Amino acid sequence: MITAKAFLKMTTGAAVAALMALPTAAVAQQDMPGEGTTIDMARASWDTGWWQAEVYSQLLQELGYDVSRITTLDNPPFYQSVAQGDIDLWVNGWFPLHNTYEDDFSDGAEKIGYVAKGGALQGYLIDKKTAEEHDINYVEDLTKDEIQKLFDANGDGKADLVACPPGWGCEKVISHHFEAYGWNDDFNAIKAGYSASMADALGRYQNGEPIFFYTWTPNWTVGELPPGEDVVWLQMKETKLPEDQADLADATTVEGLKGCRGEQPCDLGWPANDIRPVANSDFLANNPAAAELLRQVSIPIDDIFAQNAKMNAGEDSPEDLEAQAANWIEENRDKVDEWLDAARGSAM
Repeated sequence: MITAKAFLKMTTGAAVAALMALPTAAVAQQDMPGEGTTIDMARASWDTGWWQAEVYSQLLQELGYDVSRITTLDNPPFYQSVAQGDIDLWVNGWFPLHNTYEDDFSDGAEKIGYVAKGGALQGYLIDKKTAEEHDINYVEDLTKDEIQKLFDANGDGKADLVACPPGWGCEKVISHHFEAYGWNDDFNAIKAGYSASMADALGRYQNGEPIFFYTWTPNWTVGELPPGEDVVWLQMKETKLPEDQADLADATTVEGLKGCRGEQPCDLGWPANDIRPVANSDFLANNPAAAELLRQVSIPIDDIFAQNAKMNAGEDSPEDLEAQAANWIEENRDKVDEWLDAARGSAM
C-alpha cells in the first residue's frame, strides 16, 4: 500500500507508474461505492410520488447499489419499518404533515436532504362557477344548509368532500378538521382511493355539477383543473392544526396564490410542506455515498408537475416511469454528475 507521504516524494514518472499499478478493483470501488450493497427502498401509496422514487433509485444504481425492488407502503408501516431497519429509505416524506409519525421513527431513522423544499401546498377547493355564483370564499361558507345541498351527490344532505384514504397524513389532518370545526354534520368525507374519487369528481365537473375536494401540490389535479380557471382555493377563517403542527399556525398563508378566493394573502389553513427523504440511521452510517446523495439531490416542483401530468394522461406504467426518470436524469446530467461526484467523494 502506497502512503500519501511516499507518493508525494516520488518523481512524476514513478508516480504515474504507481497509479497504473493500483488494482482495478480499487478504482472501480471509488466509482461504484455501493457495489455489493442491496437497498430495500419504499415508495408512498400516492402515485404522484412514484416518479421521484424512481429518479432516486436510478441515481443510487449509478453509484453501484442494487435497488432490486421498490415496495409500496402506507405511512404507518413505512415509518415503523424504516425505524426497525426492515426498509432502508423512501423519498416521500412530507413535513410537517408527517410530524405525527416522528415518534414512530425518530429512534432508528432520520430525515435527510430535500426532494423539494417548500412549495408543496395543500387545501380545499371547489369549482369556480359555484364559488362565483354563491360568493363562496371560505370552507366555512359550505356549512350553510343551502350550500351543502349543491355539493351533495349521494343525497344524504351533506356536502361530499373528496378527502384522503385511511393511513395518509392528510387523512389525519382532515379528520382533525372535522372535529375541530364541527364539520361532521355538514360534510361527508370520501376516503376511498384518491385517484378514483378525483376521477369521479372530474366527471361530475365535466357534467356541470359542483365539486368539493382536498388536494396537494404537486399533483395532476391542479393540472387537470387549474386554479383560477376551473377551480378555486378556499380560505380558512381560523387555523386549527393538529397538536404536532400547532407551532406552524402562522405559516399557513400564501401570498399571491393564483385562484384563491378572497383577499390575499391566502390562508389555506395548512402549512406548506417540504418533501424529504427519510432513511434508517444505521443504513446512512454504513453507506456514506448514499447518505450524501440524499443530501444533494433536489427536483424542481415544476418538473414533478410535468411528470404528474404525463402520468395522468396515461403514461403511468412501470416502463413509463423508468423512461421518464432516465430522461430527466440525462436532461440534467451536469447537475446529476455533481451530485454523484459528491457522493463518491464522501465514500473515499
